[in-house]
Amino acid sequence: MTPATLTPVRRERTAPAPPGTRRRAPFLTPYLFVAPFYVVFAAFGLYPLVYALQLSFTNWKGAGEARFIGLDNYTYLLTSEEFWSSLGNSAVMWLLIVPVQIVGGLAAAVLLADARLRLRGMFRVAFIAPFVTPLVAMAQVWIVAFDQDYGLVNHLLNLVGLPDVGWLTSTVWAKPTLALLFLWKTTGFAIIILLAGLQSVPADVYEAASLDGASRLRQFRSLTLPLVRRSIAFLVVVQTLAVFQMFAEPFVVTQGGPYGSTTTGGLYLYRHITASDLGTGAANSFLLVLLVFALSLLSVRLLRSRDE
Repeated sequence: MTPATLTPVRRERTAPAPPGTRRRAPFLTPYLFVAPFYVVFAAFGLYPLVYALQLSFTNWKGAGEARFIGLDNYTYLLTSEEFWSSLGNSAVMWLLIVPVQIVGGLAAAVLLADARLRLRGMFRVAFIAPFVTPLVAMAQVWIVAFDQDYGLVNHLLNLVGLPDVGWLTSTVWAKPTLALLFLWKTTGFAIIILLAGLQSVPADVYEAASLDGASRLRQFRSLTLPLVRRSIAFLVVVQTLAVFQMFAEPFVVTQGGPYGSTTTGGLYLYRHITASDLGTGAANSFLLVLLVFALSLLSVRLLRSRDE
């Protein structure tokens, strides 16, 4: 059979459907999939936020009708010595916690990222174990260990000839003792964040730097720090929020004492709630939100690289 005798195959063209019968894409389908999130967020996130903002302009004790008083709650807080004292305590705790956690967590993350380190898995578990331990149990251990009369820490000091220290009863040592508890509890989380940032850096970058003759210190300063800058900024923001909202540590260990030296912003807010002064408590919470937002924005801008 020659090619001339082959019967060509005809391809029938499908006529386009009329404009009125064309199948339209399901426009609402993607929105139906994400709608449950927005419904839950509106019910349990947006509505309580708007209600708390409205409540901050009222005088309400938890029962009866809320009476509108304008900015009186904010004026009271901004002129209250206890409010500013609580913010000052939180600021001191921030200085004792966040810089130490960034430096120590980054050093530990660099060591754990080294493939030549033996028992890396065991060390990672050891660092993360305090983070997953219940805080109340750890706080009770802290109370026993730092007791002035029968605590283990003072017993060790006595063995080397040093006097007892009022770790939880002195205005000088109460903040560092709580800061040490917070560091021991959350440094594992900081190490995880920084370790994830280090592991996202390509190994070729360090190999090229080694071939160029860069030392380990030069690599850390010129490569590691700039490349994990975003992880550090994220950690600073998260820990700033955690420190200024700190409640459980001073509530369980010192109850805000001695003499209000460990009354943080979160604990001072809690006292308004327990006193049924809900309007002032709502105003206090919004002032804390504005303060933490400003500090977080400042931290991000300071840690932002020049090319961003």
